[in-house]
Amino acid sequence: MNTTILRKSVLGIAGLAFAGGVFAGPATEAHAAPAMDAKAVAVVQADKVDKGTLIPHGVQGKQSRIDVGAEQTANVKAIIAATKKSGMDERAAVVAIATSLQESKLENLGHLGERNDYDSQGLFQQRPSSGWGTVEQITDPEYSTMAFLKGLKQVDGWQDMPLTKAAQTVQVSAYPDHYAQWEQQAADLVAKHWNN
Repeated sequence: MNTTILRKSVLGIAGLAFAGGVFAGPATEAHAAPAMDAKAVAVVQADKVDKGTLIPHGVQGKQSRIDVGAEQTANVKAIIAATKKSGMDERAAVVAIATSLQESKLENLGHLGERNDYDSQGLFQQRPSSGWGTVEQITDPEYSTMAFLKGLKQVDGWQDMPLTKAAQTVQVSAYPDHYAQWEQQAADLVAKHWNN
């Protein structure tokens, strides 16, 4: 009889230990779960664009904004793809998109007749007569972006310049300060579409 009581006591203790382990989980699992969660969070965070790199100098002046339709969104994505293809970063995409917002409102413009500024065309209003390429080339979003970025790469220290100065150095616009007004919207568009 003492053996029976002893066996029941041992089984009871073993049962409590098992039940406690099932409900509480082993001590090592409690430490493993957060590590898995931290890894998952790190992956999500790596996919996000660091907004500090998009506008490192802060915006200058009053900011403008337009509604962006399907064609313009496609052009944003084309600019981002060309930026990545050229090996440049998110900040370069912000400069390029802000420039296109100023020049064409992200529309791939052909020749506008009397309303045309000389022979300017495309997303960046580049001119065939100034050596940017043929009409067919500068109205191709990838080509025109790559041409703009090639010019940007040649600007020493463009990464440390305010956006409007970097854009103006490439574009040589009659309105050099107008690029600044598009920096926030350009940064928002890059943050939204960089990883798409």
